[in-house]
Amino acid sequence: MQPEQFEAAIARLPRWILGMAALGTIGLASFCKLAVAGGFLFGSILAYVNFRLVERAVNRIAALAQTGGGRRSWLFVQFIGFVLAAFVIIKYSGFSMVAAFFGFLVCPAAVILEIVYELVTYEHS
Repeated sequence: MQPEQFEAAIARLPRWILGMAALGTIGLASFCKLAVAGGFLFGSILAYVNFRLVERAVNRIAALAQTGGGRRSWLFVQFIGFVLAAFVIIKYSGFSMVAAFFGFLVCPAAVILEIVYELVTYEHS
């Protein structure tokens, strides 16, 4: 895979995440309780934020590897804060924790969809 193809695939992942979040939330809202749909939407939002945090962390690590050093990063502390805040919000909001977990799985599902997309649109070079 060429670097520009890789960048394009990474750029498509947020759209896959947001599309599946919208479809899943609408589907759950029409067939289940609002607490379930809200939990799925919240989990999907967390998946999107988590993807952006991981992307930022990887970009920072790559930049540090290229420059040979730099200042210390608080990425781990930010991630732990993110996880704790998300747990507290889900616990006390009334959202379905199971639906939030499935919403969080939207990110790996987006990666699988991107793999299928790449396989379908693959061109021999």
